[in-house]
Amino acid sequence: MWNGRDPKKEITFDGATWGSIEHWAEGIITRGVMLDVPRHRGVPAVTQDSPIHGWELEDILVARGITLEPGDAICVYAGREAWQAANPETPYGRPFGPPLARPGLHVSCLPFLRDHDVSVLVWDMLDHQPIGYDIPWAVHACLFAYGTALLDNALLEPLAKACVEEKRDEFMLVIAPLNVIGGTGSPANPLAVF
Repeated sequence: MWNGRDPKKEITFDGATWGSIEHWAEGIITRGVMLDVPRHRGVPAVTQDSPIHGWELEDILVARGITLEPGDAICVYAGREAWQAANPETPYGRPFGPPLARPGLHVSCLPFLRDHDVSVLVWDMLDHQPIGYDIPWAVHACLFAYGTALLDNALLEPLAKACVEEKRDEFMLVIAPLNVIGGTGSPANPLAVF
């Protein structure tokens, strides 16, 4: 919730009364931009000791000659499948190690998302943990304050490969969520069109 809205009043057992998923029932269509962190770093995947920072996303834009426009969707590829192959005993989506530890986007990405007026964050890895604050889902929790849609746990590896093959990082992105009245989320079918 954002703009002073109280989630205790807006989200009930009957569903969300404001800002729910049915407002996207006709889909989201916007320019998508691939930010391929492993390709930029020259490694197979992001690791726990090297989270994705906002300054690095800026570096990728400069290195690839990309200018983000307000309303763009960014697809932040971190190499989840390669990470999982290197860590077969640790399912990515589950907490591991004391305290909770997970590679992914550092909280420093939030100003990047806000300053570029990103409309949708599509990512294959989630929030980097721990962040040093008592907020377990810092990127998740704060992103909604910007009114940004979030597409969690996306399979971005095929898209990253297609971007390399096509020699481009921009495409039309179509996201079709289910029309769930009062829903705060939905399964979605994202399509990248080159």
